[in-house]
Amino acid sequence: MKKDKIVFDLIKDEEERQRLGIELIASENFVSDQVMKAMGSVLTNKYAEGYPGHRYYGGCQIVDQTEQIAIDRARTLYNAEYANVQPHSGAQANMAVLMACLKPGDTFMGLDLSHGGHLSHGSPVNSSGILYHPVAYSVEEETGMVNYDKMEAVALREKPKLIIAGASAYSRDWDYKRMRSIADKVDAILMADIAHPAGLIARGLLNDPIPYCHIVTTTTHKTLRGPRGGMILIGKDFENPWGLKTPKGEIKMMSQLIDSAVFPGTQGGPLEHVIAAKAVAFGEALTDEYMEYVLQVKKNASVMAKAFMDKGYKIISGGTDNHLMLIDLRTKFPDITGKQVENALVRADITLNKNMVPFDSRSPFTTSGIRVGTPAITTRGLKEDQMPIIVDLIDEVISDINNESVIESVRSRVNEMMAELPLNAW
Repeated sequence: MKKDKIVFDLIKDEEERQRLGIELIASENFVSDQVMKAMGSVLTNKYAEGYPGHRYYGGCQIVDQTEQIAIDRARTLYNAEYANVQPHSGAQANMAVLMACLKPGDTFMGLDLSHGGHLSHGSPVNSSGILYHPVAYSVEEETGMVNYDKMEAVALREKPKLIIAGASAYSRDWDYKRMRSIADKVDAILMADIAHPAGLIARGLLNDPIPYCHIVTTTTHKTLRGPRGGMILIGKDFENPWGLKTPKGEIKMMSQLIDSAVFPGTQGGPLEHVIAAKAVAFGEALTDEYMEYVLQVKKNASVMAKAFMDKGYKIISGGTDNHLMLIDLRTKFPDITGKQVENALVRADITLNKNMVPFDSRSPFTTSGIRVGTPAITTRGLKEDQMPIIVDLIDEVISDINNESVIESVRSRVNEMMAELPLNAW
């Protein structure tokens, strides 16, 4: 068969873009060669509806083994009793948990999207906001941090059946113990969405949700540095609170409800090539080298945040505990939008994303902020001393944002800085 030159030329162009640029999107990373090989393997040919040992198709004896390895490694990595590695994404993992725990119209609570929450935590354009009744807690305008007393007040007033801890643009750690006490007061399920800090949590660099949260969801990319996909964890399995029973009259465990909500509830056949890549990534995350990596991610983020603040930028919450920071541009550049910054920096081969900030005066399509993260540049091999250099390059572009000669000059220096670095230096 003739090679599809059009598509493969574009793939080559994308590889070049990644190699020459500085990647600061907090939800992106670069996988290892072995993760890439697993994703591009013959396992993509195998249909395997169901779970290991209980499939609807024959010929699953090999993929049963690879999926079980992924499950076992995930359980070891997070000290969890249960893991479902089939969700295609973090959003689908969240969808499955909501389906397992709620009925349409039920109330649940998550962080306000405009304050750093995620679409799947109750946005009106997402299934979570269409099928269920979301209520929100928020961050304080003065501190940029979650106020747990106010969160409790919302919970006591609204009586949600499920509460979500987690965000897509929040740079501080979470008090899962406090949130569990709030959930217990209203008889709610507590779910943690750790999609962003999953890698740091896995190696003990941030608070662990497993002892306090009934259910934990995550993506397998971002800081975990695996293939794009999702996962659901339970620290210790428990009987479902609604007394639902099996056909034999036994009480169903929550793991059974979640398994059913993933398949056949929200997905069909699992992506066994991606699940194999997840297994490889979980194995990598258990190594000493990965521990060094996530320590460096955290160091780089802390140094970068300080460098931005030293130049007069406002970091929401005044710093970072994890791998990312949310920057409010209005204090230094009140007339420049996040969209303008994103577009200008793309032309300079620096990639980050526009992002709403708490109490934003602009729309989600323009925004007053940007979100910056260090997982990908750390994977490329960059260390603390290079973070202020990157901040200088970003500031140079923003300070003269319509000057194409400045953008071209920055681009040249970015390309020179990154050209010889591997995509994955670990």
